[in-house]
Amino acid sequence: MRLSFPLGILSFLILLSLLSPLVAPYPYDLQQRDSPLHPPTRIVITKDGLMVRQYTLKDPLFRKYAPTERLCKVSFFKKTPYGRKLISTQDGCKIFILGTDRLGRDIFSRLLYATKISLSVGFVGVLTTFFFGSLFGGIAGYYGGKIDSIIMRIAEILMAIPTFYLMISLRSVFPLNMSSEKVFIAIVFILSVIGWAVLARVVRGMVLSLREKEFVIAARSFGAGPIYTLRVHILPGVLYYLLVSSTLAFTGFILAEATLSFLGLGIQEPKPSLGNMLSDARNISLITSHPWILAPGGVLFLLVLAFNLLGDELSKNR
Repeated sequence: MRLSFPLGILSFLILLSLLSPLVAPYPYDLQQRDSPLHPPTRIVITKDGLMVRQYTLKDPLFRKYAPTERLCKVSFFKKTPYGRKLISTQDGCKIFILGTDRLGRDIFSRLLYATKISLSVGFVGVLTTFFFGSLFGGIAGYYGGKIDSIIMRIAEILMAIPTFYLMISLRSVFPLNMSSEKVFIAIVFILSVIGWAVLARVVRGMVLSLREKEFVIAARSFGAGPIYTLRVHILPGVLYYLLVSSTLAFTGFILAEATLSFLGLGIQEPKPSLGNMLSDARNISLITSHPWILAPGGVLFLLVLAFNLLGDELSKNR
């Protein structure tokens, strides 16, 4: 039951992000300038089905809205000017599940696309880090001697590099005409190649103990080669550790993406990111008047919480 909770959260968020073109009511970059900082619209259940209440802009200066008596029917799987959508309303009506930002862009739609970007960054970072970390750590632990010393000295040098300042430096050297997604994926890939050092040291220690086990010695005595022995007999022994560590490393890459985008160094507008969507939340008065702009922080919290709970439960169930 405990394991099903984080898996349920992650499955739900991953499914929504994958189906974002269908689930999102509007394109992520659609600006509805007549609805800036629009509050979340109310869904009303009537005998005619689900209806969404419409609002009017009462105070343009302070972005104050007032609900009207007008109700619009909510349609499902209907073709709209933006393609076929899971939920939509009739022409002239609006539905903002989580409200809009200061440019009138639907926050719910942007959140779906932003979650997809964050998860993609996490997958790229984790797969790259754990491929190199398990490979070099396994080789160092299995062969030992000079190979072990060389790999570990390289790992120690890489561990001494400050990651955050390296990310800022890397961002500044890429071409200006390079898209923000490509830039960030490139940064994450480079950091993953550099960040394998910590994992490699742990894997090396585990391989050092596993290579002296009877089943490994028996495999070598029957003529099994180093690559076969590592792949079949040793690395499966550290697979559980890699699985648990990957769930914790995932949150690191997601938070790195959010931090850089929040500072304007990651995903750039109009592309949505959990980080750049939270940039509006730096204004305390804006948060007080329009608290729905904190919705990206809630999604970020759920992602980090789910991955940490998943790693914790996997380590307990070992």
